[in-house]
Amino acid sequence: MGMRPSVSLSEAYEMCRCITAKYAKTFYLGTMLMSEAKRRAIWALYAWCRRTDELVDGIQADTTTPQTLADWEAQLESAFSGSPANAPDVALADTVKTYPIAIQPFKDMIAGMRMDLNYDRYHTYDDLYLYCYRVAGTVGLMSAAVMGFEATDPATVNAATEAAIALGVAMQLTNILRDIGEDARRGRIYLPLEELQKFNYTEKDLLNGVVDDRWVGLMRFQIERARNMYEQAEKGVSALCRDARWPVWTSLILYRNILNIIEKNKYEVFGNRAYVPTPNKIATIPWAWLKAQTS
Repeated sequence: MGMRPSVSLSEAYEMCRCITAKYAKTFYLGTMLMSEAKRRAIWALYAWCRRTDELVDGIQADTTTPQTLADWEAQLESAFSGSPANAPDVALADTVKTYPIAIQPFKDMIAGMRMDLNYDRYHTYDDLYLYCYRVAGTVGLMSAAVMGFEATDPATVNAATEAAIALGVAMQLTNILRDIGEDARRGRIYLPLEELQKFNYTEKDLLNGVVDDRWVGLMRFQIERARNMYEQAEKGVSALCRDARWPVWTSLILYRNILNIIEKNKYEVFGNRAYVPTPNKIATIPWAWLKAQTS
């Protein structure tokens, strides 16, 4: 894949930190509550995931082809073998060498990008769930390997791993609800078409930004499902190593609060992007600390 990038390991991690801080402000806040080693590793994972997402959802998306993703997967394999192809991957290569992170979740995420190349609609929730697992549930798997489990018995670890996947899926469902308007302007609809039909709401209605009783019913249904996923995710936090529980609780609560903002905005997500104000984010931190001590 060519010569190793001429950056130091600290420079590579700093690049990953900057990517995380720029594109994932809420998530970045949570990482700052981790130990230095773990947050650096999480930054490396996030930077790779962000760059992967940019292939189909960024400024270069129009030129991305199946071969682009095949080449990206080859670069991933090079990083895992200790031969990173670009500067941020220097940090990734160090992270996967340090922590017991499998390559399969990364490959599954690339498979999710292939779905974005091929589909702009999902008929059923099962179809959407597969997409959400691939592009976000996989992040839960990657992150859990860095954070580590205090529990050792296989049943508890397996349940906690499923909870980590649930948190990733819950966050992706939240992203989808928050970004409905933005996605619609790109011709994309992620809400299952089967569920639009259930509420007698059409694709045309969505693309035109119609907010009425049908839309409110549909959004309440979607928000309830996302909240159920967060509840499932909560069950696994106590199995994590103690130093990981506070940041995970912080991220979980902050992201779940986006659903509250959508409700506060009366489900108007077409021209009003829901976000949690900075004072509210700061106020969440001690509450998350308390949750981390008691559960």
